[in-house]
Parts: sequence; structure tokens; C-alpha cells
Amino acid sequence: MNELKNMLDKESDINEDFQLFNDLNTLEHEQIVFCSRPEVGLKAIIAIHDTTLGPALGGTRMWDYKSEAEAIRDVLRLSRGMSYKSAISGLNLGGGKAVIIGDAQTQKTESLFRAFGRFVDGLGGRYITAEDVGMTEKDMEWIFSETKFVTGIPKELGGSGNPSPVTGYGVYMGMKASAKRAYGSDSLEGKRIAIQGAGSVASHLAHYISKENGELFISDIFEEKANQLAEATGAKVVKPDDIYTLDVDIFSPCALGGVVNDDTIEYLKCDIIAGGANNILDDEDKHGNELIKKGILYAPDYVINAGGLINVASELEGYNENLAMNKTSRIYDTVLDIFDYAEENNIPTIAASNALAEKRIEAVGKVGTIYSSKSHFSNRKGEQYLRDRS
Repeated sequence: MNELKNMLDKESDINEDFQLFNDLNTLEHEQIVFCSRPEVGLKAIIAIHDTTLGPALGGTRMWDYKSEAEAIRDVLRLSRGMSYKSAISGLNLGGGKAVIIGDAQTQKTESLFRAFGRFVDGLGGRYITAEDVGMTEKDMEWIFSETKFVTGIPKELGGSGNPSPVTGYGVYMGMKASAKRAYGSDSLEGKRIAIQGAGSVASHLAHYISKENGELFISDIFEEKANQLAEATGAKVVKPDDIYTLDVDIFSPCALGGVVNDDTIEYLKCDIIAGGANNILDDEDKHGNELIKKGILYAPDYVINAGGLINVASELEGYNENLAMNKTSRIYDTVLDIFDYAEENNIPTIAASNALAEKRIEAVGKVGTIYSSKSHFSNRKGEQYLRDRS
């Protein structure tokens, strides 16, 4: 009886403090899966946002969240962004994401990731996972031991390896397109560029900018990482809180999301925001409009950081690095198209990007209502996206 009372008390606390289905309905998700295996320390959440265009593909993030509610909200926003990222990139994929709650520095084990792989496999291909913040190729290899529905595995196993180099290249192309719109030239030479974060994506981006002789500023909560990247690229290291107040041409958030918010936006002194982090704007509508008022051009994050997705998606057709890089280079033109659409419709660039992504999802979704036989051809590109129709 006491156990039942305790369970009911806990349920009451959850209902009072967190409205899960309200968030699900607001962001229009199809499915959310909670994965628990206490004996190996696994607490994970998989969110599937939309599978109109194909199976949901999106990375797994391992992060030491302050609360489970924070983890849920993060995975819901991230998975929604993946739907739009796939759509705007022209991929035949839906949007999904996973988070593992835990410290990526101290809590990783083979058994944890293999258990997570079992949960992914149980979804039967509705969700395909990949590498994200806090994850490595080795972690993906452990997941691959339990499921074929994983990308970003080591090249020696037939995968594409770490997607960060291609992600960094895509952010670089998006940044150059933004410079083209703001300054009339896409050259980054002499431009003052502040990069928030010194991880893998930020590192590759910084090297591209350094080769163009851009003036770099780097910050990271891990000072040693910032110092190492600065030494390799000739950048100046600044304190994490100071990155928002720098008088620069371009601000590039490449760590976690929500960094353009009510507390930081008033301090920004830049012409362009173009970064590799997901969900840079804490509130898309509010802060998207505020950036317009401040005269800051925003390159939608899920558009310019799509290189990693493009890279791992290519594994599904047989990985070709040159093809993946060529597809990623098209981010440049996509960003310019979004800027044009935003200007024509007098809306924030994030709203323009969302609208264009939604148009593609809606248009392709209508095709799915047409009857098709269950037979299909083998050894054809895109075969993995075909679904049985009845």
C-alpha cells in the first residue's frame, strides 16, 4: 500500500510540473520512446517527429541534463529540427533524435550503448541513429553491434566515420553565403568571427576560416580545448560569457542551443549569426523577429549544419565521400534561396526556412496517397526508402 501511495505521489508531481503531451501536440511528434536499463545505467529518450519523407534519421546526444524534463524538451526540439533539416536538404528522410542522460566524460560503457542499440533495433527502422554531441565513432560501433539501424560507424566497417568534418564544411558554406548577402562578397578574409565552442565541428570550421585569413575568437567552457584550437588556428581565446559582447562581423554558435535568448540578444554586436549548433534561437518567432530589428542576418542553423546528416545519409546508399561533399556544398545556394524567400515575404529567415521545408513535406506526403504495388526493384538508389503500400 505504501509503494502504491508513493507511486501515485510521484505521478502527481509529474502531472503538476510537466505537461508532456502538450509539448508533443505543440511540436507535432509521431512518437516518443523512453528507454531504461538501470543495471547498465541507461536512461534514454528517442523522439520521432515526422516520417512522411522516409525513416527518421537523427543523432544520439549524450548529455548530463539538469532534469529529465530538460532532456525531453531538448529531444523534442532537436527531432523537429531534423525533419526540417532533411526536407530542406532534399533528403528522403524523416526527423528523429535521441538523447542519453549521463556524463559523456565518465559514464560511457559498452553495455550501455549496446542496450541502447537494442532499443533502436526494436523500432524496426522507423528511427535510424547517428553520432551527435558527446558521442564518438567507438560508441556508434557498440550500437552497431546490436542494430543495423545506425550510421556514422567507422569507415573500416563500411560507414562514413565521424560526420563532424562535413558538418563543419556545411557551416562554412552557409557562412560564406551569408557574407555574400550581407557584404556583397563571400570572402571571409579580414572578417572578425567569434566561434562559441571548440569541439569537432567548431574545429573544422575554424580551420576553414583560418585558411581565408579571417580574424578568429574562440570560447569554450573547457578552457584547454579552446586553447588548443586557438593555437592551431591563430585565434584569440575569450571567456565564455564574453563571446556575446564582442564587436564582430559574424557570431557562430557551435556548442549547445538556445544561446540567442532574452538574456543575450541585447549584447550581440554582429552582422551575421551562422553556427553549427542546433536550435540557436531560444524562441524562433520572438528572437527571429528581434534579430531583424537589430539588423542581424540569421542563417537557420538546421540548414547550414546539415552536412553531417547529408554525410551519414549517404551511407544508406553506399558511402561516397565526394558525393557527400558535393551535396553539402549546395547549402550555399539553399541559404541564398531562403534569404530571398524571407525578403519576398517579409518574414524572419527561420520562418522562411520552416515554410520551405513544410512545403516539401506536404507535397511529397500527397504522393503517398497514390496506390502503389508492393513490389520493388533491387540494387536501385533510394531502395531503402520504399515502403509497402496497400
